[in-house]
Amino acid sequence: MRLLFATIFLSLVTYLAAQPDVSSTSASAPQPVEEAQQAMSKTDAVILGIVEGITEFLPISSTGHLIITNTALGLDNDAQLVDADGQLLWAEAPSAENPAGEPLTLKLAADTYIVVIQVGAIAAVVFIFWPSLMLMLQGVRGQSREGLLLLRNIALAFFPVVIVGLAFDDWIDANLFSIWTVIAALVVGAGFMVFAERWRKKHLPASAPAAAAEKRPCDLSPREAVQVGCVQCLALWPGMSRSMVTMVGGYFCGLAPARAAEFSFLVGLPVLGGAALYKGLKAGPAMVAVFGWSEMLIGGLVAAVAAAAAVRFLVAYLQKFGLGAFAIYRVVLAIVLALWMLD
Repeated sequence: MRLLFATIFLSLVTYLAAQPDVSSTSASAPQPVEEAQQAMSKTDAVILGIVEGITEFLPISSTGHLIITNTALGLDNDAQLVDADGQLLWAEAPSAENPAGEPLTLKLAADTYIVVIQVGAIAAVVFIFWPSLMLMLQGVRGQSREGLLLLRNIALAFFPVVIVGLAFDDWIDANLFSIWTVIAALVVGAGFMVFAERWRKKHLPASAPAAAAEKRPCDLSPREAVQVGCVQCLALWPGMSRSMVTMVGGYFCGLAPARAAEFSFLVGLPVLGGAALYKGLKAGPAMVAVFGWSEMLIGGLVAAVAAAAAVRFLVAYLQKFGLGAFAIYRVVLAIVLALWMLD
């Protein structure tokens, strides 16, 4: 546990310290596309894959860490790209419906990249929880009531975040993808986790672990599944952590930590898959034009391996210790980031 936190923390601090000034990473002058294409090396792709895989299912926010890492790697330049002839490049050309268009920038390509490589993390969960997926398939075939109830609960927990996410997608992209919003979310999320742990210990005492463990994700009522989905909407705030809010939502519905984590992972499949598909269709061609296919494949593969290790670690850890240590990590990281931003 100590090694995991030290590795993530020291890696981020090292890269952050290497950057002399955050404000210098963005420029108003157009950026040549050839320069942007060289901005992400294969080493950067590996780093982003590791960060995505490790943090996607730990309750410390993958999006927040990836925004931080993109900034540290210098991938947050929001100047519009131009081709060799000096012509402006567009992710979405100006039109009658959208006169301003959507400029193609290094930051847009990098933001899309960190969403698309989540496919690797999805693949890891599919592999680990394959029996649960087969159970749901049996439920669709009418062969397993438990599988059908589990599928129902995942669907009910999935829809609230889809509705809110689609309604506020542009606003979130424009206003919440910054270091300061991540810092705020890390602190607020830590407080939420501390409150949830105290609530769990009071309402699901250690003296009766068997009774708590009896409740499984398939045992949630439709109302409880929707409640988890509504809590999951908080994860649209980068830095809050989707896995954290869904686990906490599971706590409040009576799931023990390991069961809450299991439900969080399974709900994450359609959420992450939908986000990757949406971003891929919206800005995927522009991302590939800037970074190419090889970096995306490397990032996704590394993310899959790292995510598999993180999921197995988290389930085992939560059974013994709960979420407390992760809350401490979030606060410490928020303090380090705030001091760095104010330097």
